[in-house]
Amino acid sequence: MQLYKSRSFGDFFQDTFLFLKTNGKHFFKNYFIVNGIFLLVLLVLGYFFTQFYTDVLFGGLINGDANALDNYMNDNALMVGIIGLLFLIIAIFAGLVSYAYVPIYLKLYSEKDGKNFEVEDIISVYKQNIGKLLVFVLVSLLVFIPLAILVGITMFVLIITMIGILLVPFVIAALMIFYFMALSTYLDGGKGIWESFGNSWVLLKSKFWAVVGTVGLFYIMVYVVQNVVVLIPYMFGMASIFTNIDTINNNPGETANTMKIIMLVIFFLSFIMGAILNNILQLNQGIIFYSLKEENENINTKSIIDQIGSSED
Repeated sequence: MQLYKSRSFGDFFQDTFLFLKTNGKHFFKNYFIVNGIFLLVLLVLGYFFTQFYTDVLFGGLINGDANALDNYMNDNALMVGIIGLLFLIIAIFAGLVSYAYVPIYLKLYSEKDGKNFEVEDIISVYKQNIGKLLVFVLVSLLVFIPLAILVGITMFVLIITMIGILLVPFVIAALMIFYFMALSTYLDGGKGIWESFGNSWVLLKSKFWAVVGTVGLFYIMVYVVQNVVVLIPYMFGMASIFTNIDTINNNPGETANTMKIIMLVIFFLSFIMGAILNNILQLNQGIIFYSLKEENENINTKSIIDQIGSSED
């Protein structure tokens, strides 16, 4: 599938799903290999956190202590703080690696003319761009300060108008695609970090409503799918608990174990679905990025002309 290609609003959707159909196995296989260790660590930490939360909170409710969680946090503030800090550091690093995966994958896909590369090539690009990724994080935080004020005011105005609530996902979408295209431009080489953010804005403006509309609708679809998948086991679990009042009264330990299982299932489903769906959402942004880049720089057109010229020689 050709990345450098001018696309319309409908093509942004169609080509995203076409890419998944033709390259999905290769795309996700390499994603889970590259990010596997980080995902596993986060899953383990999340497992212990969920287990701790349900034990303390639900145990407190059974024993009639509504402040059980607060009391535990106060009594073990140092340990909770260390574990929380560890989780935060790992989450940030894992998030950065995961966030950069799609731009790096599509960069190699473009350079190798398809999926003619392996996980070693992806890791090599990560290693070559460690400095750039750290610079991107720092500059992103600086850029986010004025953007947060602007986006916050915009969202507040939309929310108080009630009808404007429906437009909130599209405001988020504009912010998402702006950052994604800045990172993709920066990793592509040839431009500095500030120039990359400037180029991202130029690309975004060139087809603003089609781009924001596409990413916004994808964001809504991902949000709905993820919540439906998570909500189904939650509803069945809660129904099974509260339809057996006798079990709750006579065997609170069994009820606590059931609650713990439900929470763990929800956590794992949410985590895995979130990773998969967020990659699909980013993939859509990648398709848009290469389309806008082609329209602004005529990369594929120039390549075809060069090929014709070389063949004539």
